[in-house]
Amino acid sequence: MESDSKENPAEKPLTSVMEDYLEAIFDLDKEKRAVRVKDIAKRMDVKMPTVTSMLKTLNDRGLVHYEKYEYVELTRDGADVGKEMRRRHEILFKFLTEILKIDVDTADADACRMEHTLSSATQDSLTDFMEFIQACPRAGESWLKYFEEYRRHGRRPETCQARGETFSSEFKNQVESIRATSPPDE
Repeated sequence: MESDSKENPAEKPLTSVMEDYLEAIFDLDKEKRAVRVKDIAKRMDVKMPTVTSMLKTLNDRGLVHYEKYEYVELTRDGADVGKEMRRRHEILFKFLTEILKIDVDTADADACRMEHTLSSATQDSLTDFMEFIQACPRAGESWLKYFEEYRRHGRRPETCQARGETFSSEFKNQVESIRATSPPDE
């Protein structure tokens, strides 16, 4: 059974491979004056005909400007996708390396896979969490509860500082209490 209308390729969702190419082109564009097919092939670790085929697809979708034997340029839409993929990758990479202490090579590969599969809501929450743990002291048992407040109201350094001081005071009192009830050293 044939469809009466042909589907517009620009309306189909991007594949993770397409997003990887756009991210690679975005990165190369930041590093070089002109992006060539061989630069993309080297970055993606694929053969040049594979790149050429993908560039034709991305060109048809309005994400790159590409003509045979010419330099490759991202369109505004292509640059937006490439920039977003780079942002997602960096956030995930930092989380994996700085928080979970995953080795760099594994974290880079995992971040690449994860950047395509996490929902925007999960990615946004993870981003907020990374900002939160960098901005607020991670002290006391309830610091994760404060994360929701942080997400609702944003960064409020005075709140983070006050909670850190409260924790510090409570912790000091607990230590003194333990010392007072412990038998003296002999």
